[in-house]
Amino acid sequence: MAAKKQSKASTKASSKTAGAAAKKKAAKPKATPKKAVDAARTGATTKTPPPGAIGGDVSHYAEFRPYEPAKGEPYMSPAQLQHFREILLAWKRGLMEEVDRTVHHMKDEVTNFPDPNDRATQEEEFSLELRTRDRERKLLKKIDEALDRIESGDYGYCESCGVEIGIRRLEARPTATMCIDCKTLDEIREKQTRL
Repeated sequence: MAAKKQSKASTKASSKTAGAAAKKKAAKPKATPKKAVDAARTGATTKTPPPGAIGGDVSHYAEFRPYEPAKGEPYMSPAQLQHFREILLAWKRGLMEEVDRTVHHMKDEVTNFPDPNDRATQEEEFSLELRTRDRERKLLKKIDEALDRIESGDYGYCESCGVEIGIRRLEARPTATMCIDCKTLDEIREKQTRL
């Protein structure tokens, strides 16, 4: 009988240690993917959308490098205009791809749910997506207007006072039509008229 108790005790002890080993194994952190390790080692960062990015598509910023004007280079030189043309065209291309994806998504995902709650959820998702695309449609119009201003030679100059908008401001908002001072005054006037 004593031998039976001893064997039960040793079985319990071995199952406890096996359980503890399984817990340790489960608690062990997963191996980091090679790409993440390489990115951390090289200092690479993930692509995050800039403030104010619409949609989630940031492909127009994927290969973006800030423009560094040469010493004595005139404002809105042909090289600068080409830099902004490339930014605007890449942005437009990304938005157009997003529109195509939305059309295909809405065609593929249309199902007639028997449950009214499921139908309402699907309609709300479609409504939100269409609202986003409408905002992007307006942005596409602004991009086209900016491309027209590049062709006419007016790009980079404030439409209110004629002052240079600035390279950094245009890189942050390539469709900007006003210098920072005029835009600030415009926003103040807009707030006052709303009150």
